[in-house]
Amino acid sequence: MRYKITFDFVKHRNKLMAVYAVILLLGIVSLLVRGLNYGVDFRAGTNMDIDVGSTVTAEQAKEILTDAGYPDVSPTVGGDGDRLTIRFPVTLTQQETSGVETAFAATFGDGVSSEVNTVDPELAKEQLRNAIIGVLVASVGIVLYVILRFEWRFAFASIASLFLDAFVVISVFSLFGLEVSLTFIAAVLTIIGYSINDTIVIFDRIRENLRFAKLKNEDDLAQLVNNSIWQTFTRSINTGVTVLFAAIALYIFGSESIRLFSLAIIIGTVAGAYSSIGVASQLWFILKKGSLGRSK
Repeated sequence: MRYKITFDFVKHRNKLMAVYAVILLLGIVSLLVRGLNYGVDFRAGTNMDIDVGSTVTAEQAKEILTDAGYPDVSPTVGGDGDRLTIRFPVTLTQQETSGVETAFAATFGDGVSSEVNTVDPELAKEQLRNAIIGVLVASVGIVLYVILRFEWRFAFASIASLFLDAFVVISVFSLFGLEVSLTFIAAVLTIIGYSINDTIVIFDRIRENLRFAKLKNEDDLAQLVNNSIWQTFTRSINTGVTVLFAAIALYIFGSESIRLFSLAIIIGTVAGAYSSIGVASQLWFILKKGSLGRSK
């Protein structure tokens, strides 16, 4: 059955995939040059969240920290301008963190309070190792599921798209120097799950349409892929927009601790929706087109 097509995705597949390729290339260059900005979860040190009870500027906080003996530490102002996030590259003792809090209390009064998160070198290494293992285990499980459910062309295209989506998020965080923490790993795992779900929706429709298709040439195959994308387009967009609304709301109204998690979900949702149509489906078309050529 033919479906009304307003945009030929297959015809413009090279352009669609080129957009993704540019982002990936920028990400590779950024990772090689800048690497990732690991948070305290993966790098030994102490992280302090200080509520000073009144408006504070980064310059004021910097001056207080310099006087307290930490001239190389750069604070970040958050909340309503009354909260500071300070990351120390070394592990501070309880006495040292109390000294930092006292230094701010001397300026802002007794209403100053703080939350301290300290990670020693061994714990940082263990958390990084566990995070990598967690991502790998989840990825392997998804790979096995897709391989068992689909033939190898579907599996290859969906798995490639899945890993590319995760890499896009990693690339953006590297490009802008955003902090990579345990919440970021949770976001990547969420993105992987969303991406494979969106791709499988399209691939299920392609497989269903294949049952009744009589593919004589490349044009027939292109028509089938375009039909399948448009038949699932509304569902894919509605799902993506729903996730985006929730993620954007969390980003705007959520606490500072989950802001980067929300940002990662936003980036991954857009990347996943795009790659399902512009990458995964087009990779399958290229692989399937090759098999049509050999069958002649």
